[in-house]
Amino acid sequence: MQDNQDIRQDMRATIEARRELGPDYETALVDSFVDRLDATIAARVRAEMQLTGGRPYREPHPGQGHQRRRSGNGSIPIALGSLGIGVPLTAIAANTAGTAGLLLAWGGIVAINFAHALSRWRSRD
Repeated sequence: MQDNQDIRQDMRATIEARRELGPDYETALVDSFVDRLDATIAARVRAEMQLTGGRPYREPHPGQGHQRRRSGNGSIPIALGSLGIGVPLTAIAANTAGTAGLLLAWGGIVAINFAHALSRWRSRD
């Protein structure tokens, strides 16, 4: 997958630039990398939605009740986003905060996925 190679190259370049420029530029480098990563994830989500025929959420028209209707599978963007952000977050967290940072980063990703799954499970009732 070309996107994965591009992300890996961007991450390596960001880490190398941080080593060369020092900690003063860390925030700007991370922000720039996250912006590129967000654009990549958004493109993947759009492509997946086109493949699966999913449509974005729309507010119901007045008079249709208070029940929200969603089309497509709302778990796909969460899963893709988790994987997309997990790879660079793993490298950044492990590089800067070691094992504790790695566990904290993945603990947050797991918590978000668990909360999403729980909300979908509750909405079935």
